[in-house]
Amino acid sequence: MADITPVNQALNLTDQLIGELEQAERQLSSARNWGFVDILGGGIITDLIKHSKLNNAKASMDRVNYLLQELKRVLGGISMPGDYSMNVGGIATFADFFFDSALVDAYMTAKIMSSLNEVRNLKNRCYELRSRLSNLR
Repeated sequence: MADITPVNQALNLTDQLIGELEQAERQLSSARNWGFVDILGGGIITDLIKHSKLNNAKASMDRVNYLLQELKRVLGGISMPGDYSMNVGGIATFADFFFDSALVDAYMTAKIMSSLNEVRNLKNRCYELRSRLSNLR
């Protein structure tokens, strides 16, 4: 029978978190690249691809938020980062399609890059947590 200690549960959740964060990072990196293409004169197809990548990243980040809550539950009093929300969406998405200009495209790309940096930082914190948990085994 498998040993399901809180440390093992936390390690499992941390591994899942890292996987979702890597997926979000790939999608955001791709969206950023499409953002650069868009700045150089993309168009509606470029916008559709970029926003598809952003939607995929958002789905991964929704799963990250769920896993973070589960990890907080398992770890009890150990401090964990709060919910993560992407810096891209709402009015910026509307403006990207409706006003499709180099200025709006540059703004969107900057927002994507900010989200990408946050995902990378959170992933690094998860790697650190995984290392600390591994030492508790």
